[in-house]
Amino acid sequence: MTWDFSTDPEYQEKLDWARTFAAEEIEPLDALLGNGPVYDRSHPVHEKVVRGLQQQVKDNDMWACHLGPHLGGKGYGQLKLGLLNEILGRSSWSPTVFGTQAPDSGNAEILAHYGNDAQKQRFLEPLLAGDIVSTYAMTEPTAGSDPGQFTCRAIKDGDDWVINGEKWFASNYRYASFVIAMCVTDPDVPIHKGASMLLIPKDTPGMDLVRSVGLIGDGPDEGTHGYLRFTDCRVPAENLLGGEGQAFAIAQTRLGGGRLHHAMRSIGLLQRAMDMMCERALSRVTKGQTLARNQVVQDQIADAWIAIHQFRLQVLHAAWVVDQIGTDAARKEIAGVKVATPKVLYDVIYKTMHLHGSLGMSNELPLGNMFLAAPNLGVADGPTEVHKVTLARQVLKGYEPVDGLFPSEHVPARRAAAQEKFGHLLESEVGGQ
Repeated sequence: MTWDFSTDPEYQEKLDWARTFAAEEIEPLDALLGNGPVYDRSHPVHEKVVRGLQQQVKDNDMWACHLGPHLGGKGYGQLKLGLLNEILGRSSWSPTVFGTQAPDSGNAEILAHYGNDAQKQRFLEPLLAGDIVSTYAMTEPTAGSDPGQFTCRAIKDGDDWVINGEKWFASNYRYASFVIAMCVTDPDVPIHKGASMLLIPKDTPGMDLVRSVGLIGDGPDEGTHGYLRFTDCRVPAENLLGGEGQAFAIAQTRLGGGRLHHAMRSIGLLQRAMDMMCERALSRVTKGQTLARNQVVQDQIADAWIAIHQFRLQVLHAAWVVDQIGTDAARKEIAGVKVATPKVLYDVIYKTMHLHGSLGMSNELPLGNMFLAAPNLGVADGPTEVHKVTLARQVLKGYEPVDGLFPSEHVPARRAAAQEKFGHLLESEVGGQ
């Protein structure tokens, strides 16, 4: 029997190195540059700073840990990746330095699983090397959580696929070298059998940027996510990823792991907020004593610690389940993590902001951007409500309806059954009650 919450010494040593390395060498980039140039490979910081940091990661066998050795990763598995990601989640730059940034990590996974040799050489290899970034285009302006409403079509025409339609919020399209787009290829069957994935290079004629879309707080020209329009956009037939009608199977390979990875990184964000909360409580003096002496503040700190600890164990358990039985079979655990992520982020980071007063609401602390992670992750990769439905359905599969009028815990019936089972042995004791 194995039931152990410890980390093997060899990997713990690597985690200790990663924690120190990220804090001393990577996190200063957040203070200096923010997260703006993270995906902009043309920015000088990538050549002058990031390349050298990435090489140190590779030298310490921590590069692209989500991938197997045949793809240049270490094949550590989801549990070990979770322990690493909670360190990387404290910084917007750390995932890029360690080769695990979204959406590229998920896109690399599906290219590794479903891409042919030519596709891997053209798209996967430079992606794994960190030379380029990619985007994933699934959502449409009028269809998000209901793929049945997708209308972006791809029709086979000779040796090409011809794409017409629109895609919305294609992540980091501004800097991407190629797009993985989900298109309807057979409208006469259910969408989960009638959609396919296509690889589309950035300069393909007919794929146009309607506008760049930013997040809350971004200025009009600061958005990096693409609102795309396809007009008779032709891509060669060999750019089909996987087989026709396989888009949803491919998407689940990508999205299941992606949801879990977002949660892993959120642990780091939460711990950063906890660090700030406790430092503030011990440093700020009001009415002759530190905030840490105030029972209301102590209550908030205790609640935050419990929430983070519970969430961390939930995430690591889900990662362990994936390692044991695979992403598809771990749908229940992944859905549970996806539902929990935005709630715990909101609760803990809001407490931290509140404790810092006006400073917490200002742009002189990172809490505002950290706080936005809560609503963002409540929508990204599917809204919370959809995952609650998935979770409930998975849970209900383990139960059966009662055979009879009353519930199985109905006391009179249980007592009668117990009387029949043990009454002859305990006749005097039972009879006297």
